[in-house]
Amino acid sequence: MKKALLVIDFINDIVHPDGKISSCAAHTREQNAIAHANQALAYAREQGWLTILVKVGFESNYHAQPKDSPIFGKANQFRAVELGSFGTDFYETLDVQATDFIIEKPRVNPFYGTPLEPVLRANKIEHLYLSGVSTTWAIEATTRDAHDRDYKVTIIEDACAAGDHKEHQQSIETMSRIAEIIKADQLTD
Repeated sequence: MKKALLVIDFINDIVHPDGKISSCAAHTREQNAIAHANQALAYAREQGWLTILVKVGFESNYHAQPKDSPIFGKANQFRAVELGSFGTDFYETLDVQATDFIIEKPRVNPFYGTPLEPVLRANKIEHLYLSGVSTTWAIEATTRDAHDRDYKVTIIEDACAAGDHKEHQQSIETMSRIAEIIKADQLTD
């Protein structure tokens, strides 16, 4: 079974303390989520898996921004998640390599409006491993959509973070019905 690791939204605006929408910054640190994501990335690369890093963002004109969205509706006013800015740079400690496939997404779900599905199909991927932020939004959206697209899904719980521990745990519990939940040190091929 061919596998891919998706690392989602570990960008400065979301996980850096100085980010413009940094509601996940504290829990990311508490979880040591980026270090665990790096552990998963190292393992995935050793195994020859496809590694995909995903970031949410909008061009500087914000044409793709959903202006009525409760999540993204004011992004343009604050110049938040602007592609090409500090805010959408991957967090400095995330181990980004030239061999990683980078996807920019205009919504919560990385399947929406991106080349994710064609890349997975072209590489005959059947099993997705997920890490990133936020557990309750991007990880849940990806898990649900991937499940409905008939991928096997494994969530690397300690490589994910949310607004706080309670929110994260509730989301993990919900997703455990459609995905396997593991820790980074439980990765095995």
